[in-house]
Amino acid sequence: MKRGQISIAIVLLFLGMMIAVQVRATRQAEQNVPTARVQELTSRLKEVKEERDSLIIEVADLRTKLNQVSSGGSAGQAIRDELTKARMEAGVLPVEGKGVEVTLDDSPKELQPGEDPNLYILHEEDLLKVVNELRAGGAEAMSINGQRILATSEIRCAGNTILVNTEKIVPPVIILATGNPENLKSGLEIKGGIFEQLKYWGLVAKVEIRDDITIPGFSGPVTFKYTKPAENDNR
Repeated sequence: MKRGQISIAIVLLFLGMMIAVQVRATRQAEQNVPTARVQELTSRLKEVKEERDSLIIEVADLRTKLNQVSSGGSAGQAIRDELTKARMEAGVLPVEGKGVEVTLDDSPKELQPGEDPNLYILHEEDLLKVVNELRAGGAEAMSINGQRILATSEIRCAGNTILVNTEKIVPPVIILATGNPENLKSGLEIKGGIFEQLKYWGLVAKVEIRDDITIPGFSGPVTFKYTKPAENDNR
């Protein structure tokens, strides 16, 4: 009987100790949760203050640049330079520099009976090949009979005529291109190249190096109906 009572007492003792430990742990947890939350909020408040200070500095910098732009300062000049560069790259600004002048024309040969006249006249595909060769040679700007060539420019056939930027052109065709003159010229005259092909059919194909090429800006509308800037572009 006494042994049973002792065993029960021991079990109750252990249960009491376990309950005490559990209660103590629960109280500590209750005390620690608010403390952790306060620390988290304090840390977040510090981050927000740092972001605010950074934005204040950025706003002040932008205001300074805006004042410089208004007064014609160095920042204003930098912005104007970037705008000029963008207009040059878009092709809407007249440009000048070293380059080549290319002359293309129909064959002066008199047709013999039974010969196909289409073999001896200039086609839009001939212009495309010459333009592509100039681009491969590093041409920075081009025009065809006064029509500025852009990435979106059309060179196509409409019946017996050639259209460039929807404008009708007739031979002789003058292509102006700025860039390294030697590279542009050698690319056209390379053995087996486009000039050799054109001359095979008797067409006129000449290229001259010039130091004073002037190319007009694109005067037509530049519109994007299905294209817009990417929303995730962070540049």
